[in-house]
Amino acid sequence: MPTKSKNILITACALGALSVMIGAFGAHGLRPLLTEYGRIETFETAVKYQFYHTLALLAIGIIDTKWPQKLLSYAAYSIFIGVIIFSGSLYILCLTNTPILGAITPFGGVLLIVGWVLLLLGIRKIK
Repeated sequence: MPTKSKNILITACALGALSVMIGAFGAHGLRPLLTEYGRIETFETAVKYQFYHTLALLAIGIIDTKWPQKLLSYAAYSIFIGVIIFSGSLYILCLTNTPILGAITPFGGVLLIVGWVLLLLGIRKIK
């Protein structure tokens, strides 16, 4: 297996495990704080987007093992950084109740979209 593909798959697995841990911590340990700040839905959105894009990274890693493409690598990077910015800013927003952090979130969303477009272009290049 190419090292690049393996690294994408390892990253996806780590991000998936973190999704479950963060989701469980939010549901149990942070519930009172999230309720107080009125941020339960925001936290759930962050976890959902993180987990959905973990699955996308997993798919990219699998596709890349058979049809390696630079565009697939770029898609993986874009999605990973997008998750960090999108979900990360929402997690911090939920913990600090600092609404200005919500202004950062769209940058992560744009990277997620770019990742999907790069994945599309990479798949189109497969012969």
